Amino acid sequence: MFSQKMLWGSLIASVLIAGTSGVTLAEMPAHSSEQTSQFQSIEQPLDLKVGVAIAGLALIGLELWWFLLYKSSDS
Repeated sequence: MFSQKMLWGSLIASVLIAGTSGVTLAEMPAHSSEQTSQFQSIEQPLDLKVGVAIAGLALIGLELWWFLLYKSSDS
């Protein structure tokens, strides 16, 4: 089975890779005339973006802990 050090290393590596890839794909056109879809970009505050990202990472960590590291008292 995986060691805890290996699990944390792979988790951190995957977060770093996912955080740096696809940045250019998510950029919106600078001018509204360049937009081809009917949807418009809504700029969100940076605090909200960071909060959602931290909450998501915390939930992923909690799920990994629950399924991989939690030991019940029955066994």
